[in-house]
Amino acid sequence: MFLLSYHLDAAHLVVELGEVIDLDNESAIEREVVRLLPCCGPRAVIVDIRTPLLTPRALGVLLRIRGQAEERGVSMAVVAGYDKAREILSAAGLHRVLRVAATLPGAELRSRGCRPEPEASRDGKPGDRRSAPPAAGASQRPLGPYADTSRPRFPGEH
Repeated sequence: MFLLSYHLDAAHLVVELGEVIDLDNESAIEREVVRLLPCCGPRAVIVDIRTPLLTPRALGVLLRIRGQAEERGVSMAVVAGYDKAREILSAAGLHRVLRVAATLPGAELRSRGCRPEPEASRDGKPGDRRSAPPAAGASQRPLGPYADTSRPRFPGEH
């Protein structure tokens, strides 16, 4: 198994996962990524998921890689350029644990423990890695049926 990897800068190693992880390739992919984990070089690894489909095996591999990285003192973040991949990670409750971002610059910030700016890649094509400034009229308020669940509720208010 050969995975494409490159240094983003002196502190970040990017490993691209371009295929769906299943029973046949799970162990080979995990071994290869763990082999690429630095013991003394970059302090952060960014796993760039280049497929919209994340299987349960892929989630397990990502969690095990994260554990190996933490043991070595290496920070890990995940780039999920496809909306579907981000939805799967979020539904599994791994969005924060794996420091998921939609773009490479966002993952770079997350690997440092920072929160990236709101990412506008949802307006772009699937897999697009460039970030764009938010639209002028775009609302910064979260949307969706559960967006307001973290706000306090008072009787009589709607």
